[in-house]
Amino acid sequence: MNITGKITGIKYNILMKEKLKDIDMKNFNINESPAFCTVKNENSIFALSKWVSPKRTRSYPYQRVYNTLSFSKKVTVIPIIKDEGADGDRDFLQLGYSFFDVAT
Repeated sequence: MNITGKITGIKYNILMKEKLKDIDMKNFNINESPAFCTVKNENSIFALSKWVSPKRTRSYPYQRVYNTLSFSKKVTVIPIIKDEGADGDRDFLQLGYSFFDVAT
């Protein structure tokens, strides 16, 4: 299954910025990373936000996405398939993705 999309024509001004934690790409694990952060390697940096709860009424991603808007490169992870993980924790998504190297 491939899901693609393109969003164009959105203009905004960032009024309140929060300091994002820096994560090195070598140590990056999507399941252990904060809900929003920056991911760096030697060539590039991007802002990451992720949906952390399978229950949409508990954890809206808007604040996490907003905190990444000031970066030119942004990634938001919205899982399509819910995986409760090995321990069966239903309050948090266990994102089983292999992450990729970001080209500059």
